[in-house]
Parts: sequence; C-alpha cells; structure tokens
Amino acid sequence: MLVKSVYCKTVLCRSRIYGVDYAINPYTGCLHGCAYCYVPSTLKRLPKNLEWGQYVFAKINAPHVLMKEVRRIGKGYVLLSSVTDPYQPVEKVYELTRRTLEVLSRKDFPIVILTKSDLVTRDLDILKKFSNVEVGLTITTLDEKAREVLEPKAPPIKKRFEALYELKQAGISTYAFLGPLLPFFSENYLEDLFKKFREVGVDRVMVDKLNIRGDIWKRLKNVLENNYPSLVKEFKKRTTNKYYLALKNEVMKIAFKNAVKVDFCY
Repeated sequence: MLVKSVYCKTVLCRSRIYGVDYAINPYTGCLHGCAYCYVPSTLKRLPKNLEWGQYVFAKINAPHVLMKEVRRIGKGYVLLSSVTDPYQPVEKVYELTRRTLEVLSRKDFPIVILTKSDLVTRDLDILKKFSNVEVGLTITTLDEKAREVLEPKAPPIKKRFEALYELKQAGISTYAFLGPLLPFFSENYLEDLFKKFREVGVDRVMVDKLNIRGDIWKRLKNVLENNYPSLVKEFKKRTTNKYYLALKNEVMKIAFKNAVKVDFCY
C-alpha cells in the first residue's frame, strides 16, 4: 500500500455532473478498493505495480489553494468527491476534507458530500454551519459478506446506516446512493434496503446502474470468480440496458410503497 503526500495547483474543478458546479477531490486514489469502481477507467495512468485500492495521494496543500480560489469565483454547488472518497481511512490522519469544508463554510458554499464512511459524522460541527448541505452514503447491498468482497476496505453497512440516522437527527439533509445497482447483491435486497432507508429518514435515494466499460468488468469478474463463481455468467448477462430499465420500474414501485423519494442517474 502506498500513501504519499503531494502538492496540487488547483482544487476546485468544473463538474459535468448534473446539478453540481464544482468537484473537489482532496485525494487521488482510494483505499476502499471497491471492485466495481469506475474511477480507474478514467485515469490516464496508475502507479506501477499497484492495483486500484492500494494507493492514495494526499493533496496536502489543497485547503490553502482552495482559500485563494474561493476569493475569485462565484458560488456554486460543490461535490466532495467525484473520483475519490473524501472520508477514506487516511482522512483520519490528514484531515484534508475537514479543512476543505472549513474553507467552504466561510463563504457558505452549497455542498453535496458522497462517501461510504461513517467518519463523516466527525465533521457535524462544521456541516451545521452551512445553510445548504446534503450528505449521502453509498449503500449497495445488505449482504455484509458481499460487502467485504466487493468493498473490502469500506466501513460495514451497519455503520453507514447509523451515520445516516445521526446526520438526519442533527438536522442535515441526507440521501442514500444505491449505486451501482448490482445484479443479485442489490437486486435481492431491494425491499429491505428501502425499508432501512425509510427507517433512517433519508430525504431521497439516488440510484445508478453498473458501468462495465474499460477494465471495470475485468476487475469485477476476477473478484466474482474467486468468491461467487456460479454467478459470473448470469451477472454479466444482467448488465444490459434492458435489465436496468426493468429493474428501474421495480425500484420505483418499492420506493413508492415505502414513501421514499427516488432519483435515477440513468
């Protein structure tokens, strides 16, 4: 595993994600090592002899650079983060996300956070300073064994639900990100997932399909073959647009039954 401090020239990046103006990624790489992650397919190069999930570069001057940038730009929605998890384990040491939020809070930028980590609750004191803030946690399954296989270094599912509940009780707008929507692992738990989303009081659920472009399927297939060999063939067959359109209708019915607002990214 490689953890390295680096310097950056810019922090705020224009985002093409709908509803978001800027993205901030305090880290390059992510130690959660999720098998289905799309990010490696977007990178021009990876560190030699290291797989996705084995390295992270911490942009140690990011808060300082951001202080200069916010002085000369207009307010806009800021996403933390688009190609890394802002609360991955190294955040406990570097606190780059926390310091970045402190900078944004002084100008009261509207922010959206997406993470898999309950560490986000550490920063409730800062989050409460924003007049417009939404925090989401990614939850793709209720199967903890599958979580250990597909999201090996991410926090347990139970901790993520607890974080959503704590945030909501503190008056923060919350959402669950059911993405990617995985054949078998998400599909088999939809009813119970939405019951849990309702119980913790999320304001909405965002749903996205699995992207298997580039090397994504190669990495995911390898993980499935080593842990769920009998599912590999059928799993791949279910990653079609036809499958996801049919599943979209099912998700809408379940969300309606549980009185949970749902938005789709596909």
